Amino acid sequence: MDTMLIPLEHVLVVASILFALGLFGLMFRRNIIFMLMSLEVMLNAAALAFIAAGAHWQQADGQVMFVFILAIAAAEVSVGLGLVLQMRRQMQTLDMNTAIRLKG
Repeated sequence: MDTMLIPLEHVLVVASILFALGLFGLMFRRNIIFMLMSLEVMLNAAALAFIAAGAHWQQADGQVMFVFILAIAAAEVSVGLGLVLQMRRQMQTLDMNTAIRLKG
């Protein structure tokens, strides 16, 4: 059976577009939930690039890095959720501009 392979360059272009979208969302959104979602998009773009590179060179390193990125994403979600709940409880808003009051 003849399989159709996707070139590495195409996957890396998609990963870079996803990473750029996540970066723009992180820079221009002030809501902490949108910022966390943008960070997740950036992590997924990096994971996609690692998986594509590992598949292209037929090495397991891309899959190992993907598992590492999944662990980092899970830790980021748990810490981020704690921050969101605490910020909402103390300030009744999720706007990052008001987080300046969280000194000391």
